[in-house]
Amino acid sequence: MNLVPLNDILASLESGARPHGGASADSGEIPSLGGEHLNSDGGFDFTNVKRIPRAFFDSMRGGRIAQRDILVVKDGATTGKTSFVGMGFPFRAAAVNEHVFCVRVDQSKAVPQYVFHFLRSPLGRRAIALDFRGATVGGISRDFARKVRLPLPSLPEQGRIAAILDKADELRSKRRTAITQLDALVQSIFLDMFGGPVASAWEMTTIAGIAADSDGAIRTGPFGSQLLHSEFTGEGIAVLGIDNAVENEFRWDQRRYISRAKYRQLSRYTVYPGDVLITIMGTCGRCAIVPDDIPTAINTKHLCCITLDRGRCLPVFLHSYFLRHPIARRYLEQRAKGAVMDGLNMGIIRDMPIPLAPIALQQEFAVKLEGLDNVRREQRQSDAQLEALFASLQYRAFRGEL
Repeated sequence: MNLVPLNDILASLESGARPHGGASADSGEIPSLGGEHLNSDGGFDFTNVKRIPRAFFDSMRGGRIAQRDILVVKDGATTGKTSFVGMGFPFRAAAVNEHVFCVRVDQSKAVPQYVFHFLRSPLGRRAIALDFRGATVGGISRDFARKVRLPLPSLPEQGRIAAILDKADELRSKRRTAITQLDALVQSIFLDMFGGPVASAWEMTTIAGIAADSDGAIRTGPFGSQLLHSEFTGEGIAVLGIDNAVENEFRWDQRRYISRAKYRQLSRYTVYPGDVLITIMGTCGRCAIVPDDIPTAINTKHLCCITLDRGRCLPVFLHSYFLRHPIARRYLEQRAKGAVMDGLNMGIIRDMPIPLAPIALQQEFAVKLEGLDNVRREQRQSDAQLEALFASLQYRAFRGEL
């Protein structure tokens, strides 16, 4: 199958703009979409939509969004992320800002949904990356449309392929929705058990009051010259950072290690199974529980690690309290905003108020959560299988094998 430059099938390729001073939620009536509004599912996140004045929108030379446009992030960490403006797009008038390309397909030459699916596929993402340049804040230029080459069968065949991929994508979306609904169910159960009027009768204590009775039960990692980047090794004792907790559950992502000799100097920062980690720099307030099978490890200065008195507080209760209870969320948001560079510190965590639920009620919650976690684990395994099948389907679609 012949490969055609993307540029040859476009009606237009535009980027947008914002007025001097930028855009905010109340600076106009026309939505202005940036990279943060494109999600990984090919759709949109309108949680924090910024707006521009109607007069500025009318004066824009390009970047006004129309039905069946393809939006592509042009710079930053999410360069190449792609979303499609379908029938469910909620705005009659909207624009992209200067960080997003608005790709409009000439529909006499190609089916927009087909082009969208190609750009989202592994083949398309690799093709977009061919134009990536820059180091600190890299991105792509308009030339990406000349470098991206895609197979272009007949219009009816494009429509058939797009319909197959649409259906497969819908199945993936339903699976992700089911997982999200499980998270909402956990939230509902937690607030029903611990957020009602009965909580007013419980002891009000602090995180320091439920920590283990031992030195360093609440601790951050080594600072400054205690641990230099040059001292990380390819193997040895694991070092936990923000990436291990940022998903609000423990994940092995980037692996960092120090030598055993260095660990002997830093052993007071050891983390233990059941410790609760909370991020205090960067993405603040994310939380995870250290798993039972953790190898010997320490945490970095970006995490606060809490070893609990299990007779007073269970890790699953504190984890959910950090993430779900209004008192905790309000406290963390207020303290983070008041700190230098939106950070937290160990003192802020130690002083956080917490209504201490009876341990029997915490245990009941732990049993319910374990059951839901089993369901979530099965759904994620199914989701991973669907992802693999979809990637295979994309590959076959653009190799002419469907």
